[in-house]
Amino acid sequence: MSTAKGPLKGRAARLGRLMPSGPSSAARTPFVLLVVVLLGGGLISLLLLNSALNQGSFQLNELKDRTTELTDEEQALQRDVDDYAAPDALERRARELGMVPGGSPAFLGPDGKVLGEPSEAAAPRPTPTPSPKPAPGGNPAPFGATGSPVPGTATAADATATGPAPTAPTATGPAPTPPTRAPAPPPTPTNSGR
Repeated sequence: MSTAKGPLKGRAARLGRLMPSGPSSAARTPFVLLVVVLLGGGLISLLLLNSALNQGSFQLNELKDRTTELTDEEQALQRDVDDYAAPDALERRARELGMVPGGSPAFLGPDGKVLGEPSEAAAPRPTPTPSPKPAPGGNPAPFGATGSPVPGTATAADATATGPAPTAPTATGPAPTPPTRAPAPPPTPTNSGR
């Protein structure tokens, strides 16, 4: 290598041999292509990563909303359990099932001694039995002593099974009046004492 001042010597000559000495555009083309491919790949991967993060954030918001709904439902169910476990609710349900409060309990001590005075539970008050409902038409269906229909008589179920039920009066016309019976004449006194 030579410069305007003359040929290079020593260290400068060695460095001069490492560097290309002429126009070398052919050596730069693969490097430029490599840089363009790396930049394009980086941008595409950044775009894909951004869209994946957005999709994940949407799923996260949906899961948070679902968690909130489930938490509210759990709290409502816990309130229901607490309401059913309240002492007054337990007492009401026990009475509905026919249970009665127990008497005074007695305890057996470790030495075999009975502590307390046991007492029996009070018997529940009997509930009144409902009276039979009248059959359609105003006449009550005859029932026996056990509450079952007397054989050979028609009941409301028989009346509906044999034909259509009577229709109720409509608001367009007057309501029919039920037939009235004339009162029976009073018995006449007789003189049988003569």
